[in-house]
Amino acid sequence: MFTLISWNIQSGRSPDGKPDLDRIIACLERFGRHDILCLQEVSDGYAEGGDQFAALRAGIPGHAAIEALALDTAVPGAAPDGPRRRLGSMIFSRHPVLQVLRHLLPWPADPVVPSMPRLALEVTVAAPGGLLRILNVHLEYFSLQQRLAQVDALRGLQQEAAVHARRGRASGRGAFEAVPRPLPALMAGDFNMLPGSPEHARLLAPFDDDTPAWQDAWQALQPGRRHAPTVGLHDTDPQAAPPFTFDYVFASADLEPRLRRMRVDASEQGSDHQAISVELDWHRNGRH
Repeated sequence: MFTLISWNIQSGRSPDGKPDLDRIIACLERFGRHDILCLQEVSDGYAEGGDQFAALRAGIPGHAAIEALALDTAVPGAAPDGPRRRLGSMIFSRHPVLQVLRHLLPWPADPVVPSMPRLALEVTVAAPGGLLRILNVHLEYFSLQQRLAQVDALRGLQQEAAVHARRGRASGRGAFEAVPRPLPALMAGDFNMLPGSPEHARLLAPFDDDTPAWQDAWQALQPGRRHAPTVGLHDTDPQAAPPFTFDYVFASADLEPRLRRMRVDASEQGSDHQAISVELDWHRNGRH
């Protein structure tokens, strides 16, 4: 089986509010073997925790480690060549990564609520069963307007990738050498939206051309069963909201028949989010 794990590590902060990246790495080791690991909210320069991008690279050996930054800002009062504050996502792959695309998502002005830039990190992986596109996504939390714009951008990226996959592109020398952008895709991360919300429905809506629509892996594998919660399972605040779902894996429609299992790891307490995983039948003798 091809296994993808996704987890918003909240800069290593557990529900008790204490940052501990070693605890995150220990949790990841307990999850068992995976092919792809998608992490959101990796930071550097924010309070405690140091350079988490470097620490995770060192703590998760044997992988291609790819990072993308949503935030890259100066530390107040620092020299021009001084430290910076960075926040973003990482993908770890046990298989060769042929191409990396870093997509900054729309950030329309919404002065009523706090917000920050968001991104989608896309890689093309040479998995044993064939090429796969993997997207690691973290959408806006406070602003519905921005989140809907970001969902539309993700749909646009899916349409663009489908055209690339079907038509290819002319290849040239050097930087113009063509790298395949395959049709089969998994998209995982913290989408900051509830199941059945307008933005969730919009993301799953069919396209008006032959682009494979996104399928919610949980719904595809367990139709009619309520999404397992992924946030707030271990919150000890008596005023906290009941646990809810913000974290998902979506599969392109052509991959839906290959989905085999999805689960939420409800036991770990390394973050206020729970890790999610999906298993895909993607072997060489069963490829498209």
